[in-house]
Amino acid sequence: MLKALLTSRHMQEHKAFCRAYDKAAKQLDASLVGRTPSKATFYRWLGGDLAKLPHPDHCRVLEAMFPGCRAAELFEKWDERRPLPDLGPATQAARLAGHAVETPKRAGYSDLTAAFATRAEFAEHMPPHTLFDQASSIQAAGLSLNMICQQYSDQRLRTTLAAGATVHALFLDPDGEAIKAREAEEGLTLGALSGLTRLNIDMLRRIRDELPVEDQDRIELRTYDEPVRFNITIVDGRQAVVQPYMPAVRGVDSPTFVLRRRPDGSGMFGSFERVLTTLWDSGKACA
Repeated sequence: MLKALLTSRHMQEHKAFCRAYDKAAKQLDASLVGRTPSKATFYRWLGGDLAKLPHPDHCRVLEAMFPGCRAAELFEKWDERRPLPDLGPATQAARLAGHAVETPKRAGYSDLTAAFATRAEFAEHMPPHTLFDQASSIQAAGLSLNMICQQYSDQRLRTTLAAGATVHALFLDPDGEAIKAREAEEGLTLGALSGLTRLNIDMLRRIRDELPVEDQDRIELRTYDEPVRFNITIVDGRQAVVQPYMPAVRGVDSPTFVLRRRPDGSGMFGSFERVLTTLWDSGKACA
Protein backbone atom coordinates (compact mmCIF):
# COMPACT_ATOMS: atom_id res chain seq x y z
CA MET A 1 0.00 0.00 0.00
CA LEU A 2 2.86 2.40 0.78
CA LYS A 3 4.23 2.13 -2.75
CA ALA A 4 0.77 2.60 -4.27
CA LEU A 5 0.04 5.66 -2.10
CA LEU A 6 3.39 7.26 -2.82
CA THR A 7 3.08 6.61 -6.55
CA SER A 8 -0.37 8.20 -6.60
CA ARG A 9 1.22 11.32 -5.06
CA HIS A 10 4.33 11.25 -7.29
CA MET A 11 6.56 10.66 -4.26
CA GLN A 12 7.98 7.26 -5.18
CA GLU A 13 11.48 8.74 -5.60
CA HIS A 14 13.68 8.88 -2.49
CA LYS A 15 14.25 12.66 -2.48
CA ALA A 16 10.57 13.48 -2.86
CA PHE A 17 9.67 11.02 -0.14
CA CYS A 18 12.27 12.44 2.26
CA ARG A 19 10.92 15.97 1.82
CA ALA A 20 7.41 14.79 2.66
CA TYR A 21 8.75 12.65 5.52
CA ASP A 22 10.50 15.61 7.15
CA LYS A 23 7.43 17.83 6.83
CA ALA A 24 5.31 15.21 8.57
CA ALA A 25 8.02 14.63 11.20
CA LYS A 26 8.24 18.37 11.94
CA GLN A 27 4.53 18.43 12.80
CA LEU A 28 4.78 15.26 14.86
CA ASP A 29 8.09 15.59 16.74
CA ALA A 30 10.89 17.94 15.68
CA SER A 31 13.52 15.48 16.92
CA LEU A 32 12.51 13.11 14.09
CA VAL A 33 13.37 15.60 11.32
CA GLY A 34 16.36 14.46 9.29
CA ARG A 35 16.03 10.83 10.36
CA THR A 36 14.72 9.71 7.01
CA PRO A 37 15.45 6.16 5.80
CA SER A 38 18.47 5.64 3.58
CA LYS A 39 17.88 5.19 -0.13
CA ALA A 40 18.54 1.45 0.13
CA THR A 41 16.14 1.11 3.05
CA PHE A 42 13.47 3.16 1.30
CA TYR A 43 13.54 0.98 -1.81
CA ARG A 44 13.44 -2.16 0.34
CA TRP A 45 10.27 -0.70 1.86
CA LEU A 46 8.75 -0.24 -1.58
CA GLY A 47 9.82 -3.71 -2.65
CA GLY A 48 8.22 -5.35 0.38
CA ASP A 49 11.58 -6.80 1.44
CA LEU A 50 10.89 -6.63 5.18
CA ALA A 51 11.18 -9.26 7.89
CA LYS A 52 9.45 -6.95 10.37
CA LEU A 53 8.06 -3.43 10.51
CA PRO A 54 10.51 -0.49 10.43
CA HIS A 55 11.71 1.21 13.62
CA PRO A 56 8.80 2.60 15.67
CA ASP A 57 9.90 6.20 14.94
CA HIS A 58 9.57 5.54 11.21
CA CYS A 59 6.15 3.98 11.82
CA ARG A 60 5.01 7.07 13.72
CA VAL A 61 6.00 9.38 10.88
CA LEU A 62 4.44 7.16 8.22
CA GLU A 63 1.16 7.09 10.13
CA ALA A 64 1.32 10.91 10.34
CA MET A 65 1.92 11.09 6.58
CA PHE A 66 -1.08 8.86 5.89
CA PRO A 67 -3.67 9.61 8.59
CA GLY A 68 -6.04 6.73 9.18
CA CYS A 69 -3.55 4.07 8.00
CA ARG A 70 -1.62 1.90 10.43
CA ALA A 71 2.04 1.21 9.67
CA ALA A 72 1.29 -2.50 9.40
CA GLU A 73 -1.33 -1.79 6.70
CA LEU A 74 1.15 0.29 4.69
CA PHE A 75 3.49 -2.70 4.37
CA GLU A 76 0.88 -5.31 3.49
CA LYS A 77 0.86 -6.81 0.02
CA TRP A 78 -1.23 -4.60 -2.24
CA ASP A 79 -3.42 -5.60 -5.15
CA GLU A 80 -3.05 -2.83 -7.72
CA ARG A 81 -6.62 -3.48 -8.88
CA ARG A 82 -7.99 -2.31 -5.56
CA PRO A 83 -8.94 1.34 -5.08
CA LEU A 84 -6.66 3.25 -2.74
CA PRO A 85 -8.12 4.28 0.62
CA ASP A 86 -9.67 7.74 0.68
CA LEU A 87 -7.36 9.73 2.92
CA GLY A 88 -8.73 13.11 1.90
CA PRO A 89 -6.43 14.43 -0.87
CA ALA A 90 -6.82 18.11 -0.01
CA THR A 91 -6.16 17.54 3.65
CA GLN A 92 -3.26 15.24 2.87
CA ALA A 93 -1.61 17.77 0.57
CA ALA A 94 -1.98 20.48 3.20
CA ARG A 95 -0.43 18.28 5.87
CA LEU A 96 2.57 17.45 3.70
CA ALA A 97 2.96 21.13 2.84
CA GLY A 98 3.36 21.83 6.54
CA HIS A 99 0.07 23.65 7.07
CA ALA A 100 -2.05 23.07 10.14
CA VAL A 101 -5.26 21.35 9.13
CA GLU A 102 -8.33 20.77 11.22
CA THR A 103 -9.51 17.22 10.74
CA PRO A 104 -13.02 17.36 9.31
CA LYS A 105 -15.68 15.83 11.49
CA ARG A 106 -17.48 12.93 9.84
CA ALA A 107 -20.74 12.95 11.70
CA GLY A 108 -21.98 9.91 9.82
CA TYR A 109 -19.00 7.73 10.71
CA SER A 110 -17.60 9.22 13.93
CA ASP A 111 -14.27 7.51 14.75
CA LEU A 112 -15.18 4.33 12.88
CA THR A 113 -12.38 3.43 10.47
CA ALA A 114 -13.64 0.07 9.17
CA ALA A 115 -16.68 -2.18 9.37
CA PHE A 116 -17.01 -5.84 8.42
CA ALA A 117 -20.11 -8.00 8.07
CA THR A 118 -18.53 -10.84 10.09
CA ARG A 119 -15.51 -11.53 12.24
CA ALA A 120 -14.31 -13.93 9.56
CA GLU A 121 -14.30 -11.09 7.01
CA PHE A 122 -12.49 -8.85 9.51
CA ALA A 123 -9.80 -11.51 10.09
CA GLU A 124 -9.26 -11.83 6.35
CA HIS A 125 -8.61 -8.11 5.93
CA MET A 126 -6.94 -7.42 9.29
CA PRO A 127 -5.28 -10.63 10.53
CA PRO A 128 -4.27 -10.58 14.22
CA HIS A 129 -0.54 -10.22 13.55
CA THR A 130 -1.15 -6.80 11.95
CA LEU A 131 -2.73 -5.67 15.21
CA PHE A 132 -0.54 -7.34 17.80
CA ASP A 133 3.01 -7.81 16.45
CA GLN A 134 4.11 -4.24 17.29
CA ALA A 135 1.76 -3.68 20.23
CA SER A 136 2.95 -2.48 23.62
CA SER A 137 -0.38 -3.17 25.34
CA ILE A 138 -3.31 -5.43 24.51
CA GLN A 139 -6.55 -5.26 26.48
CA ALA A 140 -9.35 -7.67 25.66
CA ALA A 141 -12.75 -8.50 27.15
CA GLY A 142 -15.33 -10.83 25.70
CA LEU A 143 -16.19 -14.48 25.82
CA SER A 144 -13.36 -16.88 24.85
CA LEU A 145 -11.03 -14.27 23.27
CA ASN A 146 -10.23 -16.45 20.28
CA MET A 147 -8.56 -13.64 18.33
CA ILE A 148 -5.67 -13.67 20.80
CA CYS A 149 -5.79 -17.28 21.96
CA GLN A 150 -6.63 -19.19 18.79
CA GLN A 151 -5.91 -16.94 15.81
CA TYR A 152 -2.62 -15.43 17.02
CA SER A 153 0.19 -17.94 17.28
CA ASP A 154 1.86 -18.78 20.58
CA GLN A 155 5.26 -17.93 19.13
CA ARG A 156 4.16 -14.50 17.93
CA LEU A 157 2.65 -13.78 21.32
CA ARG A 158 5.88 -14.83 23.04
CA THR A 159 7.84 -12.50 20.74
CA THR A 160 5.46 -9.61 21.42
CA LEU A 161 5.74 -10.18 25.18
CA ALA A 162 9.53 -10.44 24.97
CA ALA A 163 9.54 -6.99 23.38
CA GLY A 164 7.84 -5.63 26.50
CA ALA A 165 4.13 -5.85 25.70
CA THR A 166 1.46 -6.38 28.35
CA VAL A 167 -1.76 -8.39 27.96
CA HIS A 168 -4.92 -7.94 30.03
CA ALA A 169 -7.42 -10.66 29.14
CA LEU A 170 -10.94 -10.75 30.63
CA PHE A 171 -12.89 -13.95 29.92
CA LEU A 172 -16.52 -14.83 30.54
CA ASP A 173 -16.34 -17.07 33.60
CA PRO A 174 -16.35 -20.69 32.32
CA ASP A 175 -17.95 -21.77 35.61
CA GLY A 176 -20.52 -18.97 35.74
CA GLU A 177 -24.17 -18.67 34.82
CA ALA A 178 -23.73 -16.15 31.99
CA ILE A 179 -21.77 -18.57 29.82
CA LYS A 180 -24.47 -21.22 30.23
CA ALA A 181 -27.04 -18.67 29.10
CA ARG A 182 -24.93 -17.86 26.05
CA GLU A 183 -24.56 -21.55 25.17
CA ALA A 184 -28.33 -21.90 25.28
CA GLU A 185 -28.77 -18.75 23.21
CA GLU A 186 -26.48 -20.09 20.47
CA GLY A 187 -28.12 -23.51 20.62
CA LEU A 188 -24.91 -25.21 21.76
CA THR A 189 -24.55 -28.18 24.05
CA LEU A 190 -23.84 -27.43 27.69
CA GLY A 191 -20.10 -26.95 28.17
CA ALA A 192 -19.23 -26.13 24.55
CA LEU A 193 -18.20 -22.53 25.23
CA SER A 194 -16.97 -23.10 28.76
CA GLY A 195 -14.61 -25.83 27.53
CA LEU A 196 -13.13 -23.56 24.87
CA THR A 197 -12.79 -20.72 27.36
CA ARG A 198 -10.93 -22.92 29.85
CA LEU A 199 -8.62 -24.05 27.05
CA ASN A 200 -7.81 -20.44 26.15
CA ILE A 201 -7.27 -19.40 29.75
CA ASP A 202 -4.91 -22.34 30.23
CA MET A 203 -3.00 -21.38 27.07
CA LEU A 204 -2.33 -17.86 28.37
CA ARG A 205 -1.47 -19.25 31.81
CA ARG A 206 1.10 -21.53 30.21
CA ILE A 207 2.71 -18.69 28.28
CA ARG A 208 2.66 -16.50 31.40
CA ASP A 209 4.33 -19.24 33.46
CA GLU A 210 7.08 -19.58 30.84
CA LEU A 211 8.09 -15.95 31.36
CA PRO A 212 10.81 -15.04 33.85
CA VAL A 213 9.25 -14.54 37.29
CA GLU A 214 9.85 -10.78 37.16
CA ASP A 215 7.95 -10.54 33.84
CA GLN A 216 4.96 -12.74 34.59
CA ASP A 217 2.82 -9.74 35.50
CA ARG A 218 2.86 -8.80 31.81
CA ILE A 219 -0.06 -11.21 31.42
CA GLU A 220 -3.05 -10.61 33.68
CA LEU A 221 -6.09 -12.85 33.49
CA ARG A 222 -9.52 -12.18 34.96
CA THR A 223 -13.06 -13.50 34.58
CA TYR A 224 -16.51 -11.92 34.90
CA ASP A 225 -20.01 -13.37 35.10
CA GLU A 226 -22.42 -10.97 33.42
CA PRO A 227 -24.51 -11.14 30.24
CA VAL A 228 -21.99 -10.93 27.41
CA ARG A 229 -22.70 -7.93 25.19
CA PHE A 230 -19.46 -7.05 23.43
CA ASN A 231 -16.08 -8.42 22.50
CA ILE A 232 -13.70 -5.46 22.86
CA THR A 233 -9.99 -5.46 22.08
CA ILE A 234 -7.94 -2.28 22.53
CA VAL A 235 -4.38 -2.04 21.23
CA ASP A 236 -2.01 0.58 22.64
CA GLY A 237 -4.94 2.61 23.89
CA ARG A 238 -5.63 3.99 20.43
CA GLN A 239 -7.22 1.32 18.25
CA ALA A 240 -10.24 -0.76 19.18
CA VAL A 241 -11.90 -3.79 17.60
CA VAL A 242 -15.51 -4.09 18.77
CA GLN A 243 -18.02 -6.83 18.11
CA PRO A 244 -21.55 -7.17 19.50
CA TYR A 245 -22.87 -10.54 20.65
CA MET A 246 -26.17 -11.04 18.85
CA PRO A 247 -29.01 -13.42 19.76
CA ALA A 248 -28.64 -16.88 18.22
CA VAL A 249 -25.62 -15.79 16.14
CA ARG A 250 -22.13 -17.18 16.69
CA GLY A 251 -19.44 -14.62 17.38
CA VAL A 252 -17.56 -15.48 14.18
CA ASP A 253 -20.67 -14.52 12.19
CA SER A 254 -21.33 -11.19 13.93
CA PRO A 255 -20.46 -7.71 12.58
CA THR A 256 -17.07 -6.33 13.59
CA PHE A 257 -16.04 -2.68 13.82
CA VAL A 258 -12.66 -0.95 14.02
CA LEU A 259 -12.33 2.38 15.85
CA ARG A 260 -9.40 4.75 16.23
CA ARG A 261 -9.14 7.17 19.14
CA ARG A 262 -9.42 10.81 18.13
CA PRO A 263 -7.02 13.33 19.69
CA ASP A 264 -9.94 15.38 21.02
CA GLY A 265 -11.61 12.36 22.61
CA SER A 266 -14.77 12.61 20.54
CA GLY A 267 -16.41 9.57 19.00
CA MET A 268 -17.30 6.11 20.25
CA PHE A 269 -13.87 4.90 21.34
CA GLY A 270 -14.16 6.23 24.88
CA SER A 271 -17.54 4.57 25.44
CA PHE A 272 -16.23 1.11 24.61
CA GLU A 273 -13.04 1.74 26.56
CA ARG A 274 -15.16 2.52 29.63
CA VAL A 275 -17.12 -0.70 29.15
CA LEU A 276 -13.91 -2.70 29.07
CA THR A 277 -12.42 -0.87 32.06
CA THR A 278 -15.58 -1.31 34.17
CA LEU A 279 -15.72 -5.04 33.47
CA TRP A 280 -12.01 -5.43 34.15
CA ASP A 281 -12.15 -3.57 37.47
CA SER A 282 -14.98 -5.79 38.72
CA GLY A 283 -13.50 -9.04 37.38
CA LYS A 284 -11.98 -11.86 39.43
CA ALA A 285 -8.29 -12.64 39.04
CA CYS A 286 -7.35 -16.04 37.62
CA ALA A 287 -4.65 -17.79 39.61
